[in-house]
Parts: sequence; C-alpha cells; structure tokens
Amino acid sequence: MTGDHQTLALVLFSVFVAVTLVITTWAGRNRHGSAEEFYAGGRLFSPMENGFAIAGDYMSAASFLGIAGLIALYGYDGLLYSVGFLVAWLVVLFLVAELVRNCGRFTLADVVAARMRERPVRIAAGTSSVTVSVLYLVAQMVGAGSLVALLLGGTSGAAQSWTVVGVGALMVIYVSLGGMRATTWIQIVKAVLLMGGAITLTVLVLVRFHGDFNQLLSTAADRSGHGDKFLAPGLKYGGSWTARLDFISLGLALVLGTAGLPHILSRFYTVPTARAARRSVVWSIGLIGSFYLMTIVLGFGAAAIVGSAEVRTSNPAGNTAISLLSLNLGGGQDSTGGTVLFAIVAAIAFATILAVVAGITLASSASVAHDLYASLRRRKKADAGAAPRSEVAVARIAAVGIGIAAIALGLLARDLNVAFLVGLAFAVAASANLPVLLYSLFWRGFTTRGAVWSVYGGLVPALVLVLLSPVVSGSPESIFPGVDFQYFPLQNPGLVSIPLGFVAGWLGTVTSTEPPDAAKHAETEVRALTGAGAV
Repeated sequence: MTGDHQTLALVLFSVFVAVTLVITTWAGRNRHGSAEEFYAGGRLFSPMENGFAIAGDYMSAASFLGIAGLIALYGYDGLLYSVGFLVAWLVVLFLVAELVRNCGRFTLADVVAARMRERPVRIAAGTSSVTVSVLYLVAQMVGAGSLVALLLGGTSGAAQSWTVVGVGALMVIYVSLGGMRATTWIQIVKAVLLMGGAITLTVLVLVRFHGDFNQLLSTAADRSGHGDKFLAPGLKYGGSWTARLDFISLGLALVLGTAGLPHILSRFYTVPTARAARRSVVWSIGLIGSFYLMTIVLGFGAAAIVGSAEVRTSNPAGNTAISLLSLNLGGGQDSTGGTVLFAIVAAIAFATILAVVAGITLASSASVAHDLYASLRRRKKADAGAAPRSEVAVARIAAVGIGIAAIALGLLARDLNVAFLVGLAFAVAASANLPVLLYSLFWRGFTTRGAVWSVYGGLVPALVLVLLSPVVSGSPESIFPGVDFQYFPLQNPGLVSIPLGFVAGWLGTVTSTEPPDAAKHAETEVRALTGAGAV
C-alpha cells in the first residue's frame, strides 16, 4: 500500500488514537486521586456500561486477530479457541462474579486475604497476578506489531519492533493519567467499534457467498491446501498423542483461565453491588458470544477469499488474516474501498489492543501497589490516612515498569500467534489464581499455608513447563529456534499445572499446623452470599 492510499489509511488510523487520548485527558481531570477512584472508577458504572467494558477488556487482539488467523490456517482446530473463550464465562457467571464483588475491594488478593494472614497471601497472589498480566500483555504487543507494520506498508522486523514500543508507551500514558475511569470508557468505545466492525465484515463475507455457508466452507477447504481435512478435527492437534494431549491442555486452560484473570476480576469492583456485577456478566456474555460466532465466519472467510497460503506468507502465525480479508472485501490492495475498509479495521484492531493493554496494565499495577508494596513496606499507624494516595503513586510507577517488561517480551515473541500466547496466560491464571480463589470461597478448612502453596504450586510449574516446552526452544517456530532445551512435549502446560495448583493447595492445608479461622470463614461466607459489609 503506497502513496495516497497509505496516507488515507494512516489518517483514519490516527483518529482513534487521538480520541482515546482525549478520553484519557478528560477522565484524568475528573479524578480525585483516591485509591477507589484510580482502581475502581469510584464504583459508579452501571451494569450495561460495565458489561460493555468487560467485553471490551476480554475481546482482545487474540480474539480479533489470532482466532481468525488460526481458523484460516487450521480450520476446525482453530474453533477450539472460540468455543473455549466463550464457555469460560459460565464459570465466571455461576462461581465467581457476585462472590468476588462482595468479598474483595480492588484485587484478587483481597478475596483470599479476608480470612488468612495478609502478608504472605498478598505477596503470593500479587506475584501471580503480575505474571499473568505480563504474559497477556505480550500477546497484545505481538498483535499490535503485526497489524501496524502491515498498515505502514511492510512486515519488517523494525516496523514491528517500533510498533511494540509505541503501544507500550501509549498504555502507560492511559493508565498513569486516567486510571480505571479512562480505561473503562476506552473499553466501552472499543467494544462498540469492534462489534460494528465484526458485523460489517461478517455481512460482507456472507454476501460474497450469497448467504450460503456451505459454499463458504467448501471454498475455504479448497483454498486451504488441505482439502476436506481442513473441516475435520486433527489438522493441528491430531497428528500424534502429544498433539491430542495439547488439545485437551489448551481446552482446560481456556475454560478455567478466565475466572483467574486479574484484569477481568478487577472489573467486578467498578459497579456498586454484587447484583450489578452479575448483570454485567450477562451483558458481556451476550456481546462476547455474538462476537465469537462471527470470528468463525471471518476465519473461514479469510481462508476462502484470501487463501491460507497468502495468509501464512504475510504472517506465519496468521495474525494478519483479518487485515488481508478487509483489504480484499473492500476491492483489493490498490482500491480506495479496500484501503478505507482496511484502515477502519486496523483502527478497530488497534483500539482493541490499546483498550486491553490499558485494562491489564491497570490490574497488574494495582497488584504491585495494593498487594506487594502495601505488604512489604513498614507502615506506621500514624500515616495510614495517606496510604491510598501513596499507593496510587506507586501504581503509576509500576505501570511504567510493567510496560517496559511487556515491550521486551513482546519483541522476543513477535513471530508467535497472539491467540496461542493468550492461551499460555490463561494456563498460568487457571493454575495459580483459580485454585486459591475457589478454595478461599468454598472450603471451610482452607489455611494460609494452603493459599500460598496453591498459588506457587500452580505458578512455578506452569512457568517452568513453558520454559521447557517447544514454545521457547527446540523447533523452528520457537522463540529461540537456535537452541534446544525442550524437555516438556506440550505447548500448553495446563493439563499438568492446573491439577498441581489444586493439589498443592490441598496438601498445604492438610499439613498446616495453623487451625482454620472458623469465625473469619463464617464472616466471609455471609459477606459473599449476602453482600453484608461489602465495600
């Protein structure tokens, strides 16, 4: 894309960035500097607003770019991501949303620490939350790099690298200046734009095939290079028993991981009541479910219209499938229609990335300040009144550090599929955060040792197994293809690390000499189920 068309694309693309910066500035002027305002937006959002924000937070670059790319390359096997990401919300709706809103204040650690010794639990949960957030951020960085490099007229490594740096800088600005209020409104705007863009592209794909879904599938199979195998299970995950176990591992991670994601859990604190939190989830499920149904059409549409070979040539991981599809649907590479549609889709995808990274960075910086910093510092009772403001200052500094870490890892992993990278983050969340959360809410005998062991018993194995997996070394698609320290055959550690997290929590509890606090459990149970005493 060159000349006037590229200029037009860049102008349309820049408009959204300008709008989001205006929203951030507006929200920053309306903040009061309190911890409740910075972390939870004053708890003033309605269920519908929060539902749109949750959907905007959840429908990430992995959803819009990665899933469509995987379906375009692997057909049926790529559908696992769409199904897993959606089914996970049933766990959130029935087991987590209301109870977390009633028991916590800002972070996951608040829920667990309500009935345990605070310091060890907050350090463990805060460490886990930051780790999950950074892994999730890496996926967004990779998606941004692929997208904007294509927008700028090439897919060079330098273009991708500078894009990753630029996204990191923007996300730090959003979080530092605007806090939760700005982040929420950016996510709401992004959710509306993303749904509008997905509906438009889906309609255009179906119109191209005269509404005949069977013709769409058969054409996709023909142009995939795999024939009928493209529409059957096993193209990516059916070649061996290892691949099949990887399939099960990924499914477990996707279904169970959502309930342990820090940036999703923190959204339940932005509404005034637990009932509002539950209604928020209902709104978000409707939006998310509709969106994932459309990603199926878009993925097969990219295979049928663009062709799997061209998608793979543009980006081996498939991250540019949606961008190429929009260019084609608009009339081709050198047409004004194609340029305009491509630029709009690129702006929406970039909005997706910016909104998600803002939410994740806010959640992780809150964990650093509210859990790690507050636990490690020696605070005198006399300065307790100044604690919220000092926490906010630390959170802003933490956002910078987390941004730098995400940029560095994003540069290393820029050739991996964004949906696949998010799958790793989900596996770590399901291994480290979900067991301690469920035990704390539902197990009367759970102890502090059990909570700490549960977090580290899931977090450490998950990270070690990823480091020893084909993701990092031992294959041409690895982060470090030139070395080989691959000892774990699965790409996703969830099948092993998730059970270990639950077992470690049980083992730590049964071997603990500390008796469980029956009074605190009763208080937590009443608060979780009724909302009495909730913040």
